[in-house]
Amino acid sequence: MSNLQPSGPDAFSRAGELLRQGGIVAFPTETVYGLGADARDDGAVGRIYAAKGRPSFNPLIVHVPNLGTARTYVAFNPLAERLAAAFWPGALTLVLPLKAGSVISPLVTAGLGTLAVRVPDHPVAQAVLSAFGGPVAAPSANPSGRVSPTTAAHVVQGLGDAVDLIVDGGPCGVGLESTIVDCTGTPELLRAGGVPLHALEACIDAPLAQRTHADVPTSPGQLQSHYAPWGTIRLNVEVPRPDEVYLGFGPMEADLNLSPSGDLIEAAARLFACLHELDAKGVERIAVAPVPMIGLGVAINDRLRRAAAPRDL
Repeated sequence: MSNLQPSGPDAFSRAGELLRQGGIVAFPTETVYGLGADARDDGAVGRIYAAKGRPSFNPLIVHVPNLGTARTYVAFNPLAERLAAAFWPGALTLVLPLKAGSVISPLVTAGLGTLAVRVPDHPVAQAVLSAFGGPVAAPSANPSGRVSPTTAAHVVQGLGDAVDLIVDGGPCGVGLESTIVDCTGTPELLRAGGVPLHALEACIDAPLAQRTHADVPTSPGQLQSHYAPWGTIRLNVEVPRPDEVYLGFGPMEADLNLSPSGDLIEAAARLFACLHELDAKGVERIAVAPVPMIGLGVAINDRLRRAAAPRDL
């Protein structure tokens, strides 16, 4: 495809120019591939919503190169500073109050007075941010509600020519979206993700309240039905039915396995790739083996629960 280009100086330069012109660019982060646009440009951000078919009430994450840049858009408090110092760059998104006179498009925030912001830990994402020189709004580069992309091929399959440029930087290392923490008041976990809950709580020396979804989201990743393959999913299945394809975890007989060794890091990195593979095969019924609710298993189970939720297709 003419819009697919391997990562490198030419791709980064082209990405920066397209973003300045109001284009939309897909690029890898350590979590999943993002679909980026100038976060200050209403028209460019609108193209993200149109390409994804994303509801306009669902806010977007803004990616910036460093903590100093983030401070120009949002007001940090001591809690947020501590979390940023510990986990940025990395798979953590912080929701903070917008500063007065912010240049961020209200389409990014869905009209809220807060902004979800992150510093990605990926050389290609950082190169694209550097080439552009501004804040990049970037949800996952897939049709809204569908399985998130962890390779450039997934982006091509999901969005195709709707994207001006897809920068191919190989598979994503973490494979799950970022953890989101609301730092506007009492700290609250809005979405489990690439940074485990226990690490966050150890950092702030306090428990995090948890909000798993909302009818009107205050941040990305709160819709009850999300990350869904075409087939229906049944969770925590010890013995699959004859008409089900079995997605396993750990040493077991399964049609496909998140991690035969029971490694949660491997399972997180493979989750969306496995769901994409089942989609490609046209699987209609999926049974998923139990995944322990520890460490990254919390985020894996969160994505599986949302993928299995009832939805209007």
